[in-house]
Amino acid sequence: LKELENRILTREEAPHPPPVPTPASGLPTGTVTFLLADVEGSTRLWETDADRAAAAVDRLNALTDEAVTRHGGVRPAEQGEGDSFVAAFTRAGDALACALEVQRALAHEAQGGGPGLCVRMALHTGDARLRDARNYAGPVLNRCGRLRALAHGGQTLLSSATRDLVADDLPERVVLRRLGSVRLRDLERSEEVWQLCHPDLPDDFRDSFAGIDDGVE
Repeated sequence: LKELENRILTREEAPHPPPVPTPASGLPTGTVTFLLADVEGSTRLWETDADRAAAAVDRLNALTDEAVTRHGGVRPAEQGEGDSFVAAFTRAGDALACALEVQRALAHEAQGGGPGLCVRMALHTGDARLRDARNYAGPVLNRCGRLRALAHGGQTLLSSATRDLVADDLPERVVLRRLGSVRLRDLERSEEVWQLCHPDLPDDFRDSFAGIDDGVE
């Protein structure tokens, strides 16, 4: 019995199973919805009041980080610079909810005397390509960038691909307004563009788009 006890006490523990590997990048792959945003008129703000610009961008980054994390998105570590950001989501509805949260927060803070940032946003969904472990590249991201260039500050635009994925399950009081079919710069296929509308967001833009190349159909 004593010999058996000693054998039990001195036996080696069974090795633990190896940890399950996780993607090195942590970035969503496959079908991804991108949220691209930047601050309208930021260059002028930096030139005229650098301290205010720095504080405003810091506030935007804080709002964005919180919202992206809350809605299950990821911000690529090396994409987005200065006053712009990129976020990626596995679900289009989460990307839409994130954009809505950030825009509503900015609008609320502006009414209360906050930084008053006018952020233009765009959402597009497609088959994402990784340039490397920390960055995306390719036509889906390019199209989203071209779409963002059409937006006014405070305006959020959606491609038809994203709109089709979220249309049947929109957040409360959200409406998607069709703005028309637009030819995006350097891209052969026109894009059907939709605007995210909510009672808390500005909707008094002089034109549907901040800039277009070949008109609206």
